[in-house]
Amino acid sequence: MELEELDLNLLVVFNQLLIERKVSKVAENLGLGQPAVSNALARMRKLFGDELFLRTSRGMEPTPFAAQLAESVTAGLGLIHGAINRSSTFEPATSQRRFAIGMTDIGEIYFLPRLMQELARIAPSVTITTVRNSQARLKDDMEAGRIDLAIGLLPQLDSGLFQRRLFMQKYVCLFRKGHPLDKVKMPATDFFAADHVAIVSAGTGHGKVDEIIDSKAVKRKIKLTVPHFVAVGHILQSTDMVATVPERLAHSMVQPFDLAYLPHPVKLPQIAINLFWHARVHKDPASQWLRTLVFDLHSD
Repeated sequence: MELEELDLNLLVVFNQLLIERKVSKVAENLGLGQPAVSNALARMRKLFGDELFLRTSRGMEPTPFAAQLAESVTAGLGLIHGAINRSSTFEPATSQRRFAIGMTDIGEIYFLPRLMQELARIAPSVTITTVRNSQARLKDDMEAGRIDLAIGLLPQLDSGLFQRRLFMQKYVCLFRKGHPLDKVKMPATDFFAADHVAIVSAGTGHGKVDEIIDSKAVKRKIKLTVPHFVAVGHILQSTDMVATVPERLAHSMVQPFDLAYLPHPVKLPQIAINLFWHARVHKDPASQWLRTLVFDLHSD
């Protein structure tokens, strides 16, 4: 007999008959009618080529073949039941789960400090690994289960994945305190006349903002181009260059690097920062817990 010929429900009935030894009691336990239990027993007798249970004055007694099967069937059902129950709960206080999160360096700067602080408080053995969103295989990695969650401005993930809005944010112009442009308002003429550091953040939607700025008749004076945001604070701190960055990133850099920022003089669209996850982890309790935690910490 091949496994595909066997209905798992038949083994559940088999196991209950081993325990109760009465068709009526098995039917009651499983919420079935007695004819359904009798029919299941008949199907098992045909499949196994054995009577399995014989009626006696003491109830349904297992045959030697059924007794031989009993230990393996009971153990197998126990393993399945245990696996299902383990996946139905998540205990952050005792879990040693490792999560992989796709995010840019902006995400690491903005999201990780508060997230790691909260994990230390409520889930001290949970660990986080970050993966750069610029990787071309981000969506494939999420489909394969190698990445649990992605966070950011990720237009390449807009289809085929679950998503939840964290917040909308605008772009600002960031520079050192005491900069000649550190005024109440920044005119567009002053913005375009300044020296700029441009950030090319591959694999994100931030490049759209550069396209809008560069579509203007007057062009920026780009003195430096870098592939990520993480060095921007250090660069602006000691130069007269300016940078176009998301407002929350700018806010997080003001104090550590003694910077300031103003509303952007070019009309730019607000951007949506989302959580993304694949259907394979949609109902996973651990993934649900992490998504809720990130949302509670960082959503508007």
